[in-house]
Formats: sequence, structure tokens, C-alpha cells
Amino acid sequence: MTGDAIRRLHAREILDSRGRPTVEVDVELASGAVGRASVPSGASTGAYEAHELRDRDPNRYAGLGVRNAVRNVNGEIATALQHLDAGEQRRLDDAMRELDGTPQLRRLGANATLAVSLAACRAVTASRGQPLYERIAELSGARPLLPLPMTNILSGGLHAGRGMDVQDFLAIPLRAASIGEAIHVLARVRSAASDVMRANGLPTLLADEGGLSPGCGSGRAALELMMQTFDHADLRAGEDVAIAIDVAASTFRNDAGEYRLAREARVLSADEMIDMVATWADAFPVVSIEDALGDEAWPDWRRLTARLGDGVQLVGDDLFATNPQRVAQGIRDGVGNAVLVKPNQNGTLTGTLDVIAQAKAGGYATIVSARSGETEDTFMSDLAVGSSAGQIKIGSLRTSNTVGKYNQLLRIEESSRAAYAGAAALRKSRG
Repeated sequence: MTGDAIRRLHAREILDSRGRPTVEVDVELASGAVGRASVPSGASTGAYEAHELRDRDPNRYAGLGVRNAVRNVNGEIATALQHLDAGEQRRLDDAMRELDGTPQLRRLGANATLAVSLAACRAVTASRGQPLYERIAELSGARPLLPLPMTNILSGGLHAGRGMDVQDFLAIPLRAASIGEAIHVLARVRSAASDVMRANGLPTLLADEGGLSPGCGSGRAALELMMQTFDHADLRAGEDVAIAIDVAASTFRNDAGEYRLAREARVLSADEMIDMVATWADAFPVVSIEDALGDEAWPDWRRLTARLGDGVQLVGDDLFATNPQRVAQGIRDGVGNAVLVKPNQNGTLTGTLDVIAQAKAGGYATIVSARSGETEDTFMSDLAVGSSAGQIKIGSLRTSNTVGKYNQLLRIEESSRAAYAGAAALRKSRG
């Protein structure tokens, strides 16, 4: 038995940043090295994500417990992976998919398989005395690259009790020459946003990912507030800093394919939604728009991409769901030009790396993303660097579960020779 052979798996139920249960796993190797990982959970989840197994027992955590997923790790998965070489990451991940036997990991739960997958990878790095991002670079065949960050400033949608129709308005540093400088710019914007909102008599309540929840009556009002914030931070809009928007349109699209903007008391057709976001991109320094349309609106997405895809990064989250079949369809049909990458949408580390490689091969940008229900685990920071994703979307600079991930990027910058992607990572053209 080699030193990287799995000796023991142990899972437990812990809590995420919203106080809801999630899965944490320890993987112990024959060498004595131990790796630990925990998985996040989303609020606006796509229909094509890998399955998050919940207990549905109304007497525990309103049905959100994960004891069954924990039991699956400590039982079936532990038995199947006993003595398997954790250094063979793909073999390990494939073994769990085969054991589950369903396309979306519905039987064992993607929260179970992903926690094992990530913990095994971390255990190998502990055994070899290797930085995690370097191990991920080995698995991905990429050169480590520090990612361009985007951070939540104003939040609504399911992240803030529907205080605004649009889910998030984010800041992206354009001129920063390092990850440290980029984070400093974002900190200036986040601090200025609090000042501007207080000056305007707006609430400064925190949303799920640490953004502020001002309850703006329209998307345009939120964009104007972002511009005031940049000015207050003494940053030039469109030069020093730009705006990204996460519309999360699937969460307010009805069965007729219309979009109900409750705060504005109006219902828009798909073409009117395209007109609205195009108007925003024309009037404001918007460089990235995520999920501007519903996750089943493929013809509408094609029209959106034809109209804006040469000048704006058009990101699919619910649309692609880190699902290789969905990404393949997007590339084939010319839909969007960037893929949001969330490991828990996929269920394994190698599956996630495959999607990143697939997207890049199709000419799409990739953005490693956190979820609104996060843990203290900083794996995604190493994932973004090791996979050379180019961009990262963590959340705001306010809560420990998100700040810890920014801090990990700072540590990697200090200890590595990895270059910083900068604004060149933004996808602006399919050509």
C-alpha cells in the first residue's frame, strides 16, 4: 500500500455561512497525512446542477440536514475507496460517479462526492508537502495564474430577500497590477458604498455574500448608486473600475417566458429584457453580465449574444451549471462567451477541471465562483489559480467565509511566481 493510499474517510455535518447544514470530510492517507474539505450551497440554483442531497426531515433544520449524505460518505463511499491511491484523482472521482450510478449524483449526493474529492486532493498535497494550487495545476495541465477578482457591492434577489429584482451588482478592478492591488481597490469600493448609502439614507444591511442591500427600486437606480460609489472612492469609472451584473433571471422568469420585475411592477418579454441590459451596458461601464435570461431560453440567449457578445462578457451560471453537456451546447450554438464555474454544481474536482478546459477550448472565459452559502474552506482560491481560470467571483470583503478566500489569494501571491491575469482575462469577443 503506497503512502497516498486512502486509509480512512470520515464525514460530519457542519454549518455554512447561512447557518444551514453542509458536509465536511476528512481523508486520511496511509502516510498519516490528512486532508479536510467542506462544500458550499447556493440560493439561486440551476435545474441542471449536480444534486445536493438533503434529509427532508422537517424536525431538523427545516428539512435541510445532510445526515444522509454524511452516512453515504462514512458507509458506501468509504468502503469503495478504501486503499485506493488518492493521487489518482480521476480514478477516485470516476469511482464515486460509477458507485452513484445517476447523471446528477442524485443517490449519494454531490455534496458527499465533492467533499471527498476535494479532501482527497488536499490530503495528497499534505503528504507531498506541496501547495494545493500546484497540485491542481498538475491535474489541469495549466500554468498557475492569479485571477482577476469581482466582488459583490449591492445585492438583491435571493441573496437579499428580494430587496431588488437583480441579484448582484459587482465591482471589477481594471488597472490593478497585482492581486493585492486589486483587492485594495475592491476594499475602497466596498467601504465607499457604505458611506454613500448612509449619505442617501439607504439601509446598509448585509446580504448573504456580504454585499449591501439598499433595496433600489430599479436596476438603473442601483447602477447610478454604483457610479456614486466609484466617485466617492476617487476611482474613475470605466478606467480604474467597472461593473459586473448578476441578473439571475431564471429566478423571476415565469412559465410563459416573461420576466416579472416585482420592484418595478412590470413584466418584460425576452426581447425587452435584452433591450434593458443592452441599455445598461451602453449607459454605464458594464463589462460583464451573468444570467441575463432564463436557463432554458436558448434562442433568446443567441439573440443576446449576437447583440452584446462582441463588447460584453456574457456569463452563464444557471444556463451552464458547470455541466459539460450544457457547455457543449452553448459552444455549439454560440450562446454566451463565459462560463461560471462552481464545483458543487458538478460534484467532483476532475469534472470541474474538465469543464474549465472545455470552456477554454471553445474560446469562453472561465470564472471560478463561490456560493451564497459558503464555508471557511478556501479551496476555490487555489482552484482558480491552479486551473488558470483567469477570473474569480468570491463575494464581498466583509464576512470571514469570503475574506478568507481573498486572504488565500494574497498568500499565494506572496509565495508563488504566478502572474496576475488582470483585466485581460475579461472575455469581450468571440472572434
